[in-house]
Amino acid sequence: MGIRGMTEEMERFTLSPFATFSSDTKGRLYEIRPDQMRTEFQRDRDRIIHCQSFRRLMYKTQVFLAPTGDHYRTRLTHTLEVTQIARTIARGLRLNEDLCEAAALGHDLGHTPFGHAGEAMMQEYYSKDFTHYKQSLRVVDLLEKNGKGLNLTYEVRDGIVNHSGDNSAATLEGRIIKYADRIAYINHDIDDAVRAGILTPEDIPADLRAVLGETHSGRINTMVRSIIENSTGINDIRMADDIKRATDELRAFLFANVYKNPVAKGEEGKAKEMLARLFDYYVKHPEEMPDLYRANLDNDPVERCVCDFLSGMTDRYAIETYREIFIPKVWRGTR
Repeated sequence: MGIRGMTEEMERFTLSPFATFSSDTKGRLYEIRPDQMRTEFQRDRDRIIHCQSFRRLMYKTQVFLAPTGDHYRTRLTHTLEVTQIARTIARGLRLNEDLCEAAALGHDLGHTPFGHAGEAMMQEYYSKDFTHYKQSLRVVDLLEKNGKGLNLTYEVRDGIVNHSGDNSAATLEGRIIKYADRIAYINHDIDDAVRAGILTPEDIPADLRAVLGETHSGRINTMVRSIIENSTGINDIRMADDIKRATDELRAFLFANVYKNPVAKGEEGKAKEMLARLFDYYVKHPEEMPDLYRANLDNDPVERCVCDFLSGMTDRYAIETYREIFIPKVWRGTR
């Protein structure tokens, strides 16, 4: 039977009937030989962890642009927190943890530099339909592995592209990612805002603290427990109404007091302007982009290819590229 076969059989015995079984995957874009040890979802997890886009998340903004402090979240640490929360929920519901882990690790691979400021710039200069979750799917399908893509399973790809907005994933594991993403960023963004001196814990409305908890870990525990308790034994993922209402109100509080705070977002205008100038430059000079992004010029408009290039940049690489193109160098002579 082999290790993979035993794992697949164990899934049948231990997971909920509502779970997505590895052996029932709808497959990949291109068929490959099964692995002797790993299930299909485990292979997807490994492909994502070892890809270049995943490593670049280390230097992409979560909320605070290019922070110099060592303890502020980046897009990578956000991704790891989402993954941890997703696996906890999946385990509590006896759903497929490997599928949850893979989709969570890949959900933000297409995020732009400078967080949602970069995404807003792409929507303004390229297309209103640009979203980081659609770009994440494009990364794993088309841009990774020198243009070959990661060739992930349908279920992982579905979880990635449907983790945000009004979309709903086809699997319960994919639907968990949307909740885990929101639970993670609401709570760690509060933590970072307190660290930055923008908020104090007491600034959070008392009625929300009474429902969700007074501490970072307490709020996460309340939200996660509510999902597990209200989703057990049913073919859906949901929160208790009062917890969901308080969670939505806490998110609205963050938008008003952190995400639109001039202290936290004072540099966003500069970041958008910088990316806009880079966008215009590479549209006029596509030959200066790396081969990977020029390779699609025969099939896609130049603006689409430039969008791929800029979306893949880290914060610091975007700044360095801007400096190289637009900032004159000081002449130091030859002596």
